[in-house]
Amino acid sequence: MTHESHVCTCGSGGAGGCGSSANDEPMPMAASAPIARINGIALHKELEHPDAETVRQRACTELLRQRAQSSGLLAADDVHTADGAISVAAAQAIEQLLERELSIPEPTEDACRRYHAAHPFAHDERVRLRHVLFAVTPGVDVRALRLRAEAMLLELRAADASEQGKFAESARTWSNCPSGQQGGELGWLSRADCAPEFAREIFASAEVGVLSRLVHSRFGLHVVEVLERDAGHVASFDASREHVQRALHQQAWVNALRHYLQVLAGEAHMEGVDLDAAQSPLMQ
Repeated sequence: MTHESHVCTCGSGGAGGCGSSANDEPMPMAASAPIARINGIALHKELEHPDAETVRQRACTELLRQRAQSSGLLAADDVHTADGAISVAAAQAIEQLLERELSIPEPTEDACRRYHAAHPFAHDERVRLRHVLFAVTPGVDVRALRLRAEAMLLELRAADASEQGKFAESARTWSNCPSGQQGGELGWLSRADCAPEFAREIFASAEVGVLSRLVHSRFGLHVVEVLERDAGHVASFDASREHVQRALHQQAWVNALRHYLQVLAGEAHMEGVDLDAAQSPLMQ
């Protein structure tokens, strides 16, 4: 993927040029956006302008990193970087912190049966799809990346039958996934073959064709075309008990984490962060 930058190369310092003479009025400086901080720790660089959701995700991680330090699970000299990345030691310490601090009740039999009745689990459900991946990597301009992905989504959804090769061509040109060389083809996939957050969005609807919105995953933003769906069959409660228990346990974990983050946020000095609007407490 190529990114264009526009810089002045004219080299002129006189009137009408890019420079200024001694008699020119000084150009006003553009006000920079305030830096979001948690207890004085910056969540992004001065000239970086991450979107609100990226700031919230970084804030949640930083709250947990700082609590891991104050709890003695992470060295006090662990270095925080303003690009959202954390050290391996910090990631391990946060995992230990959550294991120690979050109390997750086991789902009851009645709760499992109610969940199964409301969310029947399709056994052997599969989709055949292809995608274009816009990978979110350290230092990438997420806002610009999303705008490019959304533009491609609209372009591919608007393509008519005479442009059948357009999706494959776009994948070969733009996708950050190795599948791009095969036109974005991923073949037949079950839920177990996908990252959980990717599977939730893919299997949540019966759409076929280019999906109406971007799919978000830990890898980035995906423009997805579902080529075929195989509905499988609805599993009985006994056959899907383990799946139901995992789903309810995950819900309880997310709720506990949200509450824990609210407590940490209430104790912290936060600048430029609104955690109340967060869609998810942490990157999946």
